[in-house]
Amino acid sequence: MIVLFIVLALVAVYPLAGYPLLVALIARLRPQPVRRAAITPTVTILIPAYNEARVIARTIENKLEQDYPAELLQIIVVSDCSEDGTDDIVRQYADRGVQLLRRKVRQGKAAALNEAVTHARGEIVVFSDGNSVFARDAIRRMVENFADPRVGYVTGSLQLVQAEEGAVSGGGAYLRYENWLRRIESSAGSIIGVNGGCDAMRRELYFDVPADQITDFVLPLRVLQRRLRVIYDERVRATEAANDELGSEFRMRVRVALRALRGLWYMRAVLNPFAYPWTAFCILSHKILRYVTFLFLLVALLMSAILAPTMPEFRVLLALQVLFYALAALGTSSRLPAVLQRLTALPSYFFISNVAFAVAFARFLRGESLATWRPRGG
Repeated sequence: MIVLFIVLALVAVYPLAGYPLLVALIARLRPQPVRRAAITPTVTILIPAYNEARVIARTIENKLEQDYPAELLQIIVVSDCSEDGTDDIVRQYADRGVQLLRRKVRQGKAAALNEAVTHARGEIVVFSDGNSVFARDAIRRMVENFADPRVGYVTGSLQLVQAEEGAVSGGGAYLRYENWLRRIESSAGSIIGVNGGCDAMRRELYFDVPADQITDFVLPLRVLQRRLRVIYDERVRATEAANDELGSEFRMRVRVALRALRGLWYMRAVLNPFAYPWTAFCILSHKILRYVTFLFLLVALLMSAILAPTMPEFRVLLALQVLFYALAALGTSSRLPAVLQRLTALPSYFFISNVAFAVAFARFLRGESLATWRPRGG
């Protein structure tokens, strides 16, 4: 039983610690640098939006202020049947070259991007969320990566900005960890997960994504299937408002995990380790094992509870697990002093993420799907 518990613990820890260490070793032994250069191809920025009236003007202004030749830049906002005045705000920028595409039927982000890309004139397509704010040099930095013919997709460094100064966010810490992991994955070859709100790809590589699939996951996998690289560039900086409401963050994590699981099933061909060894290894380690970690954690907790009465070492292990979950539960409170916020932020985020993965996994097994979306925090 002790051996089984150790195995469960190692499998639970591997996606978060063992895998990054292994990839870092591979990157050190066999580095894969990107050959960047100052190039200026035509670029189309696609901004899918649904009820983004509160932030869409700032997002458009941000893209118009990019340090990139204006004559080479095309901006398209595709409204997925917005109802809050988003379209009227976008129309105010028509005289500055911003195009509005309003969809007749609300079908979600994938369908919106499929339509918008047919109007794209750029050699490079840049994806921005409705609330993503790019650093002024973000597009120029992104484009430099495509000087390397092996690069097909680029994602940048997204940072979450807290609404209140000094607020502590488990989501922000998780995103910093993900960016670090993407950096070492990129150094070793290609990354699996991208930000979605600060990305770019070669227009020629875009293909229509089914409406119930997640573009941020399927498009990079299709690029990898074409034997091209998906890389992370930490110089490409962008910010979004953090989601400070834990319940909303939970619902978002469920949506993302469910759509990622459906994306994995849709793109299951890249899980063949003989045809795509690196991609299959990274997906198993970075995604699949992480999504089912809740199973290992649950079994480990049950084992500890069963064995604790007769085995002292399991009493200690049970106490540590109970303490961790108590901190996680405490962290769900919205009224904690700063000290407790810092102490509970990571446990609570880790806990709700794994509960969200469990819910998403159950919904995936039932055959559920999601196509439409709401602004972050919805």
